[in-house]
Amino acid sequence: MFGPVLLSLRVALIATVIAFFIGIFFAYIITRKNIPFKNIIETILILPMVLPPSIVGYLLLKVFSKRGIIGAILYNTFGIQVVFTWIACIIAATVVALPMMYQNAKAAFLSIDPIYENAARTLGSKSLKVFFTVTLPLSKPGIISGIVLTFARALGEFGATLMLAGNIPGKTQTIPTSIYYAVVTGKEDQAMTLVLVMVIFSFVLIFALNHWLKKRENKGII
Repeated sequence: MFGPVLLSLRVALIATVIAFFIGIFFAYIITRKNIPFKNIIETILILPMVLPPSIVGYLLLKVFSKRGIIGAILYNTFGIQVVFTWIACIIAATVVALPMMYQNAKAAFLSIDPIYENAARTLGSKSLKVFFTVTLPLSKPGIISGIVLTFARALGEFGATLMLAGNIPGKTQTIPTSIYYAVVTGKEDQAMTLVLVMVIFSFVLIFALNHWLKKRENKGII
């Protein structure tokens, strides 16, 4: 019972950290830099949010299997197999949850008045310093919202995880896959317990986020 919960929390945490850095990086590049193929890059980043998770999982399977573009290199060079491991759970959760982080970070960056960043530059601050001292602090609400929603999405990932990692008890069995197979095998009590865990945990996350944002709004910070 606790195995899927602990694995899901670990996978969601790692996936959120990875998605955080990737999402922040691309959100900043897309909103602040003039780069070629910007629309194509952004479309690829958002695509997992609109595609069925099973399709995302199938595409990841074609990439990370032993005969896949990346999977073949990892297996033949380093002896690393991705498919049907807990690493596959992280990859699936990261890819599916990344659009949440990217979209929130992008919206946060776009909401910042350029006058603040320009003022910092006129005072001699370099781009990196401007980002950490001006851009990132001003986008804090959007970034934190992105982190919470990304974690919640990664925690509930099912379709892509099932395709890429399978449902191996004690190895790749997360809460969603455990619920599915508990229902299929008639273990209604186990399924209901895990469903309650997911619902309560997700409710607390979203409630806490909304409460924090409301407090900032009431104080005039937002």
